[in-house]
Amino acid sequence: MQISDLLSPGGVIASLKVQGKKQLLQELSGRAATLVHLPERRIFDTLNERERLGTTGVGQGIAIPHGRLSAIEKIVGVFARLETPIEYEAVDNQPVDLVFMLLAPEGAGADHLKALARVSRLLRNQAACEKLRAANNAEALYAILIEPAAGANSVAA
Repeated sequence: MQISDLLSPGGVIASLKVQGKKQLLQELSGRAATLVHLPERRIFDTLNERERLGTTGVGQGIAIPHGRLSAIEKIVGVFARLETPIEYEAVDNQPVDLVFMLLAPEGAGADHLKALARVSRLLRNQAACEKLRAANNAEALYAILIEPAAGANSVAA
């Protein structure tokens, strides 16, 4: 499974300006709604429910909000680099500025976990994160995200 299987160029937001976690999840839901043709509110509620179980802020300025929706057929991602880091209740209590949201079909099971692992591996790569933080437009971000070397050793689907 490659990042390009999860993310389209239209799913990349280069400089998102938000004040907090709720607004971030709303903006991500809005972008996802255009990609999966579902109501923004339904996506937001799904992400919010998952956050209530425990934070998806994984540390080092990174969050991977995710959820499952019965109405979609494939895993879809939205990546956002925030203009200014926000408080996210991350595991290391550090503000978040790189966010990769994943939506998976209800029955995705192992594929959902593989997608989460793939995104996590990519965003644990310090060099990739430095490039993402330095990129200045959505096209550059997308190119960095789908670079085979960015996440090295991809998991076979």
